[in-house]
Amino acid sequence: MSVNRLGKGLEALIRPKKDQKKKPFKKPVAAKPGITEIPLKDIRPNPNQPRRDFDESVLDELAASIKEKGVITPVTVREVDSGYELVAGERRWRASKKSRKKTIPAYVIAVKDDAEMMEMALIENIQREDLNPLEESEAYAVLNSKFDMSHEAIAKAVGKKRVTVSNSLRLLKLPSDIRKSLRKGHISAGHARAILQAKTGPAMDKIWKYILNKDLSVRAAEAWVKAFNQPPEKKKIKVTPVSPQVAALENQLMESVLAMLLVTLNLVLTSRKLPRISSLAKHLIMECFALHLIQ
Repeated sequence: MSVNRLGKGLEALIRPKKDQKKKPFKKPVAAKPGITEIPLKDIRPNPNQPRRDFDESVLDELAASIKEKGVITPVTVREVDSGYELVAGERRWRASKKSRKKTIPAYVIAVKDDAEMMEMALIENIQREDLNPLEESEAYAVLNSKFDMSHEAIAKAVGKKRVTVSNSLRLLKLPSDIRKSLRKGHISAGHARAILQAKTGPAMDKIWKYILNKDLSVRAAEAWVKAFNQPPEKKKIKVTPVSPQVAALENQLMESVLAMLLVTLNLVLTSRKLPRISSLAKHLIMECFALHLIQ
């Protein structure tokens, strides 16, 4: 091997990256109007993807279907500097990779910013009913906090009522264990909203466990939570009103009885047959009797 050839080989190895020619990114040619076959390696997932959970068994089934029939519904992507970024269809993209396909049909759309992309991804998932209640809540939270969208603006964007968005966001206030239970489908969003009526974390935990143990429906859970939150009622003494005539008769009868008692007591105190009673004892007896008269 000559020195010149070796020198050129070393020069090629140590040449700065900026001097090396970078292969330009080639846009694939559309296979059908509006649909383009894009290499899977040129597509990256959406970092703000609303869906967080991908069931591997479901992906395996979808991969088997794609291997047999292909991808029926194209994914949606947007152009980025190094290729494409998914807007919607990450499950199809993942399953296609599992099935060892090289390309995937895609709609390439123009998206002005990350907020619009997140909005479109959320709408697509909601329309396909692909999100669990907690994933939907988390997506609304990203639009609200990261992209500064109000509840009203989010509702308008996804075609729902404002109160629906607000109630969905409240699910994020649930304790961690209950959120996990909701994510896994052990309880529904209706159960979760019922649990949120409790005042404290421990109370929520108690209600959640009771719902699971008794396998309560949403309506039964709501009724039980309502009863749980109500303090025990104090028994009220019912007072029956007395007519003036009856009251006057009662007073006359009481006065007669007390007069008879006074006469009897006086005879007892002055009787010589009874043992002598000290003056202090007599005084106490008379005081007690006087108190009865006052009452």
